[in-house]
Amino acid sequence: MSFRSIVRDVRDGFGSLSRRGFDVRLSGHHNRGKSQGSVNDLSDNNQLSLVIQNSRWANLPPELLFDVIKRLEESESTWPARKHVVACAAVCRSWRNMCKEIVRTPESCGKLTFPVSLKQPGSRDGTIQCFIKRDKSNLTYHLYLCLSPAALLVENGKFLLSAKRTRRTTCTEYVISMHPDNISRSSSTYIGKLRSNFLGTKFIIYDTQPPHFSAHIPPPGRSSRRFHSKKVSPKVPSGSYNIAHITYELNVLGTRGPRRMHCIMQSIPASSIDPGGSVPGQAELLLPSHSLEDSFRSISFSKSLDRSTEFSSSRFSEIIGAATSSDVPESEKSKMPLVLKNKVPRWHEQLQCWCLNFRGRVTIASVKNFQLIAAQPPPAAAAAPPAAGTSQPAQPEHDKVILQFGKVGKDMFTMDYRYPLSAFQAFAICLSSFDTKLACE
Repeated sequence: MSFRSIVRDVRDGFGSLSRRGFDVRLSGHHNRGKSQGSVNDLSDNNQLSLVIQNSRWANLPPELLFDVIKRLEESESTWPARKHVVACAAVCRSWRNMCKEIVRTPESCGKLTFPVSLKQPGSRDGTIQCFIKRDKSNLTYHLYLCLSPAALLVENGKFLLSAKRTRRTTCTEYVISMHPDNISRSSSTYIGKLRSNFLGTKFIIYDTQPPHFSAHIPPPGRSSRRFHSKKVSPKVPSGSYNIAHITYELNVLGTRGPRRMHCIMQSIPASSIDPGGSVPGQAELLLPSHSLEDSFRSISFSKSLDRSTEFSSSRFSEIIGAATSSDVPESEKSKMPLVLKNKVPRWHEQLQCWCLNFRGRVTIASVKNFQLIAAQPPPAAAAAPPAAGTSQPAQPEHDKVILQFGKVGKDMFTMDYRYPLSAFQAFAICLSSFDTKLACE
């Protein structure tokens, strides 16, 4: 029996159990009313869970189960075939725990498997290539994972995230969701948002999960009454937490040149890109003591932590100045958040335009195009060792392009990101580039 047949057999078997339980719950609601139907829900769910845990698939020997999932994970390395790995994790607790042990994070393998991967750092060894489709009529944006080099030509990709733009009196908001159509803060798939100031020159990224690096988390604000408490997971704190700032410099004199931007990543320490550095809090993101299906549920918005003072210009300038200054001790810089800046393009005399090397991933000139690198200078003693098989020194982490975004069609844009940014953070940063900024060009 092939691995695909095993997965299909497991999925079909448990799918029929889920449908039977669903039919029973409908019957309970119809015949005995809502209150008694709720009791039946719990009873049916417990019975269904008991059946699954005692099934033949749940009682496979650990050595055999490890070999099955390991070989399946290695063979189904790309989407859409990778859905079979996700199906294995949804079988039962023993399969789920085995998947946690086998399936690695995007940082080490460069693959996006579970929804929690969208909030984990990207690959260290290369970029994760994605593209964004814009729909001007609905003011929506959809992020897809590139499945092949020709994915842009056929607009074929694995859906990852979506966002909807809403213009308010004093700001613009982009609501970010894991559902392609249901994009709202009241949805159970809501995972964060991007908010701008009135001029569209400063942005703040909010996450539904608390930052792991920030030492000072603002106290909870008023709870929103629009959302039911049953939508909030009791295992993970939820709210609206400030995890990053984005600022575009004003071009007061109107001089020729592209936009200049800085990103202050509050949840990522500057030391994460140093040799041996890491982004803290990844163990908590994986939730090892909780069931994996919690990773498939987004955390609903329940608290408001917005502060109008967070758009203060002095606050932005103070952090950026300290991060790029050579007078700050290295010991203090390591405690500061990571600051990213756009890579300065060069002026091409023959083409009469500003140019950056996007390595073929961007084909149309646009003021929205950018590449982000670390703003902090590398440690003084950090000399990169030669790359394997060459005599040339390897490119330092501080000089590597961490995120690049560019136009390839009327409403098509590429987004390539790498460690230490996550897909969620990279998508939010790219959304900030879509806003018109007359004072910055």
